[in-house]
Amino acid sequence: MADLHPMGVGEILDGALTMYRRHFGLFAKVGVVAMWLPTAMFIYVQLAGGTEQHIFLFIVAWIIGQFAGLFLTAAAVRIISDSYLGRTSELGEALSLGASKIWPLLVVGLGKYIVLFLLVLVVGVVISLTVPALAVSGGGAAVLFLFLAFLGACWLILFVMCGYAVTTPVVVLESLGGSFDAFGRSWDLTRSFKFKIFAIWFVAILMIYLPILALGALGGYFSITFPLLGIVIQIISAALPIVMYPIFSCILTLIYYDLRVRREAFDLQILGQQLGIT
Repeated sequence: MADLHPMGVGEILDGALTMYRRHFGLFAKVGVVAMWLPTAMFIYVQLAGGTEQHIFLFIVAWIIGQFAGLFLTAAAVRIISDSYLGRTSELGEALSLGASKIWPLLVVGLGKYIVLFLLVLVVGVVISLTVPALAVSGGGAAVLFLFLAFLGACWLILFVMCGYAVTTPVVVLESLGGSFDAFGRSWDLTRSFKFKIFAIWFVAILMIYLPILALGALGGYFSITFPLLGIVIQIISAALPIVMYPIFSCILTLIYYDLRVRREAFDLQILGQQLGIT
């Protein structure tokens, strides 16, 4: 039985990969259950002419995939928690936990996208109103402002995303008065740790999405010279998130554990109680 303790960036990443390898078969099954529909849609888009010809279907598949990822993360929380508690996790238990939290997960997930959309909208309006005024006095000032505004907008969006990073584990493991309470709870837990979360996210995105993007580019290249091989590689690239996304779920869960240990002396007894395990 592992112990819950404060972890550094490297320890969280290493612990997540260790957990993923140890329960690879179970994570793969959960990935298939959660991600089969968006994956099938992505494969269809790839084989039926590409994103340019099926942009609407691609967007729908992406949206479904985002919410399927929330369900997958909820199931992964159960698998990882059982491992910490020295229990053998079952597929049914993991899926049951994800299903029982699906509505609050959808509400919170949609809320996060609305917040990000509003942030982008406000930044866009400010820039669109300011740049023309600056352009009158000189093009250089407008260009400099646009550059600084872009950097500031990126910082603000990333800051908010890191603040709401652990809303999914909060929804899964904690008793909340309402779904939107997860935002305040996540913001409180991540206070003063947002740069650490960003660093972990940056490495995780490279680790998970670089192989997917590389295979996609390779499939596009071979689709011209060796069409059959290109199709096979594109199918593998579209299906790869099924086995790669659980890594992100493991990382997110360990970030949440780390934050609670640091702020609240979170331990295995509390974890077991929150999961209803005595």
